Amino acid sequence: MPTPKQMEKMAAIVGGNLPATPTPGPADEMPLEYWQAVLNDASTDARPSGNPIQQRLGDIQRHVLRVSCRRCARTIEIPKADAIRLAGPQTVWKDLGQRLLDDTCQHRTGRHEEDGCWPSFE
Repeated sequence: MPTPKQMEKMAAIVGGNLPATPTPGPADEMPLEYWQAVLNDASTDARPSGNPIQQRLGDIQRHVLRVSCRRCARTIEIPKADAIRLAGPQTVWKDLGQRLLDDTCQHRTGRHEEDGCWPSFE
């Protein structure tokens, strides 16, 4: 590995290959062109997330929602209309599914780390 002094010497020999402006790093501000491109991308606001467990209940297209436990193999199915009546259309499906499993959990050990079900959303 060359020393810093040797690297400076090699860079001086190469000469004009160094960039005129340094490349931006993580701590530098983002250029205005980047922010303008983000603001102009209208599709980001209208597009729901691709993962249905992160969607709000009102945005999910399926009529029956299903969550199962990887630990005790229980499965809970709930019609979307009932889920909306129970929690509201703005509730995230992941949160409601976890709550439905935890309300009827059979594995209670008394330790917070081990209690509860391990959800698998379908």
